[in-house]
Amino acid sequence: MKKVELLSPVGNMETLYFAIHNGCDAVYFAGKKFGARKFANNFSEEEIVDAIKYCHLYGVKAYITVNTLMFDNELEEVLEYIDFLYKANVDALIMQDIGLIKKTHELYPNLEIHISTQSHNHNDHGIDFFEKLGATRIVLDREMSLDEINRLNTKLEKEVFIHGALCVSYSGCCLFSSMNGGRSGNRGECVASCRLKYDLFKNDQQIKTDGKYLLSTKELNTLNHIKELIESGISSFKIEGRMKSPEYVGFVTRLYRKAIDKYYNNEDMTISEEDIYNLKKLYNREFTEGYLFNKSGKELMNIKTPNHLGVEIGRVIEYDRKYIKILLTDDVNQEDGIRLPNNEGMILNRIYNNKLLLVNKIEKGNILVIDNKVNLKEKGKVLKTIDKKLMEELKKYTEKKIPIDIEIICKINNPIKMIINDETNTISKEYSKVEKADNYPIEKDRIIKQITKLGNTPFSVNNIKLDIDENIFISIKDLNELRRSIIDELIELRQNKKKNYQKVNYQEIVKNKKNNKININVLIRTKEQLEACISNNIDIIYTEDKLLYEEYKDKCNIYLKLPRVLLKHPNYKDERLLITEIGSLNAFKENNNLIADYTLNITNKESIKLLEKNNVNLVTISPEITIERLKNIDKFDSDIQYIIYGTIELMIMKYCPLKMLENNDNNNCNLCSRNNKYYLKDQNNFKYPVLNTKHYTHIMHKEPINNIKDIKLCLEKGINNFRVDLLYETKQEIENIIKEIKKELGD
Repeated sequence: MKKVELLSPVGNMETLYFAIHNGCDAVYFAGKKFGARKFANNFSEEEIVDAIKYCHLYGVKAYITVNTLMFDNELEEVLEYIDFLYKANVDALIMQDIGLIKKTHELYPNLEIHISTQSHNHNDHGIDFFEKLGATRIVLDREMSLDEINRLNTKLEKEVFIHGALCVSYSGCCLFSSMNGGRSGNRGECVASCRLKYDLFKNDQQIKTDGKYLLSTKELNTLNHIKELIESGISSFKIEGRMKSPEYVGFVTRLYRKAIDKYYNNEDMTISEEDIYNLKKLYNREFTEGYLFNKSGKELMNIKTPNHLGVEIGRVIEYDRKYIKILLTDDVNQEDGIRLPNNEGMILNRIYNNKLLLVNKIEKGNILVIDNKVNLKEKGKVLKTIDKKLMEELKKYTEKKIPIDIEIICKINNPIKMIINDETNTISKEYSKVEKADNYPIEKDRIIKQITKLGNTPFSVNNIKLDIDENIFISIKDLNELRRSIIDELIELRQNKKKNYQKVNYQEIVKNKKNNKININVLIRTKEQLEACISNNIDIIYTEDKLLYEEYKDKCNIYLKLPRVLLKHPNYKDERLLITEIGSLNAFKENNNLIADYTLNITNKESIKLLEKNNVNLVTISPEITIERLKNIDKFDSDIQYIIYGTIELMIMKYCPLKMLENNDNNNCNLCSRNNKYYLKDQNNFKYPVLNTKHYTHIMHKEPINNIKDIKLCLEKGINNFRVDLLYETKQEIENIIKEIKKELGD
């Protein structure tokens, strides 16, 4: 039975050591570019080489993230980087961009590729598409339940997040950060818009909530479900946290290592209260078992705070302008971090006992006195957010040792022979010569002592076997030299065991099918909008309303926009479809007329070529190719659609704020079927419309993008399809928009 892999996050070399020596089987990390955690420390190329060698020395796999969307001017550089990683002996790349995945597999057919959760992996057809591209593993959407994961039909390894921060939006489906400041979550620059304050409104009336952080999730924690997860056949358990501290990564890795090992050893898997308490001290926004175990609403979200909560360690019982008195329910040490009832945090550089004497520790049950540096004017609970003693304890991990078997053969007049085996490698080495002793023969115990002096090496002796003649003499110096030599050789072999480097000179010839006809295409949401488009001779109309599509598909050139989340694909044949996720591309490419939506995150010509090869007739490029970026790219030689005006979808969520906040998590909720307008308002008073479709929530941009004045630039770049995405626009507003577009086109 192949054991499940424990995969730990690594943001720097120190964290790498903590992860490995606390029991991970694999780590994932990034270089300075092309990784989806741009603001982690990440690794230089020199550090990458050292990190991979260190991992392999300890039998740990090294996966490197190259999981951002790529622009055309980056493709040459990223392929050079991938070549470097391959030569550095990386075990796998974690990737998102479909064009880059295709190109990488063509050039390096035996380089292992894992498909990032950023690719929105949630159905059989999407997974099958990536398997055909050469992937070996799929990192599944965090919105999938364990039952849904078990129903997937794939030969690929399945990787699942089991601990850490959750995105409220489906991964790879969030443009919030990008559209609100140009820092793309798809390119590792997310500013965590979901952790900010919002108010919820219905028809301009604010809905009262007991917190302001309406999009902030709790932390995933599945420690109590390791048995079910292992028995589901998942290949890899992934911990989130490349921006977390080494101590956090080490401790979380240790807890899951302990739980996994207990399962395979048939031991009691109960997690101790002390371990959970310490875990809360390190980092928690409260814990949830997540969508994996069908949690939703208040079981999933913490709308009161997006910050680390720590643990409650007492209450403020008295304060004045100078001091704060806290009755403790847990010990406090100097240099601990706390958060007070006014939400102000501080490091306890000076602590006093009840007699106002400076001390370095106050035990629970006693009164802690601190300086009132934050002008506290209220009583209430006090949280510990940093535990100095715990952090110091976690720094003292025991270094991992690799068990080896040793065999020593000492025959008179033959060389000393030493054979070592680490279960993967066997090395045999001879040195010097065994002589018959004249006076004082060497004892077997002395040979064993010298051969097993492994000191600071990463090895420990599992078994030792001796085949030694009686009455022999061997120099201690020779034994030491033989041991050092063979151990050095094993280290070198473990660190540098190379895969067979294969680079193929692959050059695909693609015949482009460009249609030079200029079209105006419109996404509509109502029948009134649809009829306004027909009366204005719109070339292509898109609707996600299946009834409208069926009513009008024989009357105009209308396409059905498919959902972004499809666990199962219906049977479509001879239909016109706007596809929004990779599974639909794979499911419907043979017998339907397909247009790719911007939600496929297409940002380069390799991805466009791949879609065309899969029978897509028109590709909508991502709005992350802004007008400024458009100025610096080459002319398109394919049929391209560009959103010239419209309200962009910023997020799609399985979580429904309406059900939780207005309907108190009532399972009979039908709010989305009523004719109300909901929106979120941020601290800058921007309003983000909230839409619901079939149990999924869509957050729209605060305003329409408007690039109509840049149509001439688009024409120069070979763009021949101009798209408008309507939201609440009236017939007159639609006519004005179309009139303005036609004017810029010269009609």
